[in-house]
Amino acid sequence: MPTGLPPPHRVDVAIGVGGLLGGLLLMGLGLRGGVYLGELSPVTLPQWTTVAALVAMALAELLRRAAPGTALALGTAALAVDLCGGSLIATVLMYTDLVYAAVLYGPPSLARRLPPACVATTVVATVVPLALLRTPESLFIGLVTALLTFAPAGTGAIVRNHQEAAEAARLEAERTALLAELDRREAVVAERGRMARELHDRVAGHLSAIAIHSTAALSLGDAAATDQALTVIRENSVLGLAEMRRLIELLRGAGGEPEPTAAPTLDALDALVERARSDATSVSELKFTLCDDRPPGGAALPTPVELAAYRIVQESLTNTLKHAAPGEVTVRLAQHADGPGAGGVLEVGVTSPYDTRPGDTRPGPRAPGSGMGLIGMRERVTLLGGTLEAGPHTGPSGAVWRVRAVLPLDGKGAMTR
Repeated sequence: MPTGLPPPHRVDVAIGVGGLLGGLLLMGLGLRGGVYLGELSPVTLPQWTTVAALVAMALAELLRRAAPGTALALGTAALAVDLCGGSLIATVLMYTDLVYAAVLYGPPSLARRLPPACVATTVVATVVPLALLRTPESLFIGLVTALLTFAPAGTGAIVRNHQEAAEAARLEAERTALLAELDRREAVVAERGRMARELHDRVAGHLSAIAIHSTAALSLGDAAATDQALTVIRENSVLGLAEMRRLIELLRGAGGEPEPTAAPTLDALDALVERARSDATSVSELKFTLCDDRPPGGAALPTPVELAAYRIVQESLTNTLKHAAPGEVTVRLAQHADGPGAGGVLEVGVTSPYDTRPGDTRPGPRAPGSGMGLIGMRERVTLLGGTLEAGPHTGPSGAVWRVRAVLPLDGKGAMTR
């Protein structure tokens, strides 16, 4: 056996041992084929060559999986010796198995070339004896050759094609399952991001107002101002709890509805600015102005755009309460026909006073920030295919912090809800 090969499979060992013992039994019973090839092969070999061919064929069976090409070559030589020495049916049957195994287990090149070679061999074994002997019985040689070569090779090709098709189907199923799992994970991540944005936008403003006014209530000596701060704390606590309850109902799927409440629109910006003005009372010297420069009677905006614009203004006002220096805060809306979207763009801008001096020099209580608000705003704008600018800017009234978002109105962006 060639070196470096794995040990023979137990099925191959069983076939080889069974064929060897069966052939010896047939010889012991005197059941040798004694194939006579007439004028085509007048050579007659002694009886021991039949045993040698049987042993060689049995050894070749041990290589039918590990080295099918070598096994077929050894089996072909053994078959030639067997036919000249008086053939055994066991040797012939083992050879057909070697042809079958060569196509089934051999490399692709061997599996591709062997069936046509068997066809050519069968044609030659049919035409040549018929041309030389010119007897109908000579066709039997071609028939035997076809049974020895083409039949097992064709069977092996069919089985191999089925196996390759099944393997391709299995790989495709694994690929589909992998893509489905990736889509599921991506959907989970996207839904977690959406819920995180909604939770932050709905609750962070109320909690920031509570933090600011609770600090003011602890530091102010004026009883009236303290009562006012506590009133704001209570209002924001109630609103924050209500928003939290709505989010919990949304996550639990309460009522079987996709959304427990309607999404806020730009018509509610007046109330949003008024709430910010109320939250800033007695704790900061801020003035709030809403400038809606959109054309009157315009078409309704897409729901995702309105929701994103509302949340951007909401988060900007929350950051203003926490970080802005004393001065005027301006919320501005504008709609332009030209822009990156075919339907025009909606421009949302929020400017607030900005203290350029190093350190925390703003008077009054402040609330810590985590930076998640800016991340949420940028995610919302990106999903709609817009642009966002947030940072210090030098304006006519001095240094300001400006948030400017440009949202396309063509509806080609991804949904933010």
